[in-house]
Amino acid sequence: MIAAVERYLTLRRAAGFALSNSGYLLASFARFATERHQDHVRAETAIAWATHGPSVAQRHERLNTICRFARFAQLEDERHEMPPANYFGYRKNRRLPHIYTTEEIDRLIKAALRLRPTGTMRARTYAALLCLLFATGLRISEALRLQLADITADGLLVRETKFRKTRLVPLHDSAIAGLRQYLLARRQIGGADDHVFADNDGKPLRYTNVQSTFLTLLKWADLWPTTGHHRLPRLHDTRHTFAVKALEASPTGRARIGQHMVALATYLGHVNIYATYWYLDAAPELLADIASVSETFLCGGAQLKNQLTGDGRSWTYMRQSEAFPSHRSLPARKPATTAGGQPTHLRFLLLHLPIAVPVCGIETEDGPFFPGR
Repeated sequence: MIAAVERYLTLRRAAGFALSNSGYLLASFARFATERHQDHVRAETAIAWATHGPSVAQRHERLNTICRFARFAQLEDERHEMPPANYFGYRKNRRLPHIYTTEEIDRLIKAALRLRPTGTMRARTYAALLCLLFATGLRISEALRLQLADITADGLLVRETKFRKTRLVPLHDSAIAGLRQYLLARRQIGGADDHVFADNDGKPLRYTNVQSTFLTLLKWADLWPTTGHHRLPRLHDTRHTFAVKALEASPTGRARIGQHMVALATYLGHVNIYATYWYLDAAPELLADIASVSETFLCGGAQLKNQLTGDGRSWTYMRQSEAFPSHRSLPARKPATTAGGQPTHLRFLLLHLPIAVPVCGIETEDGPFFPGR
């Protein structure tokens, strides 16, 4: 079985998959099966091995890894068995994100501008970093890896991201102006490093330091939870905030909304469109919009009043064309795609994602950071 595992890993890695964790798990399972003198995958053995995982989530992942390998191995030898899917009944629960309000964003950036030591680039660096995160929805890891050469006339070139993909992120004009302003000051740091965001020594910002500083900013901005029942807002919630605001600006019409979602998925670097659709239930405002449009659709798009019993109140259903602001029409042709199937046509993104706009504007002595919400 070890030889079959090696062939499987070699083939998938040649296709671009890292499989570091899968390689470790499959090697462990192969040893487990070999100790039982088994040369083929047995469902019972796979379940017994997966049960050694300390949590339901880990047991589920261990068994899924064997399922993927077994599906491949069956093509060469039908004696391999396919373990049952979702044997452990695992269900992934996503943490409810914190969607920052415009006021909270302003308070965070003002807090960043108070960072010490004074007379250094630390305050401006963290303010610019937060502005860029809120204005683009970049992952924090992507922002920290940005280099000066990644800033192009068409936007930010985000290289080798979470899923080993490279994408182009267009910027709003005011975001370009704010970033250019920061980079002019960034030259004062010196050093041989080309990272966009660097500390006072010219070395790239480290995530641990950024996270520690962000917790300080939460306290200064009065965003620290007052009770133990509320979770801390996260850096990653800047990405959620961007996505929710983008979806709130979604155009009307099934085809146009579909194009809007594809553009947003491309902009965020999602591999699977389902990861983008999850943002629909991330905010009550979005669910309210969905409910309103659904009721409008069921009513045939007509205006009517539904009298509620008891209190004399009434609800007015808008026509579907009035439910969302109008947007520009779609292009007649489909955009070009990469090998991964993601649209890469810049015009397509700019047309169907009119939400790549700044969400913060803080006045400083040297001018505004990403002004013009």
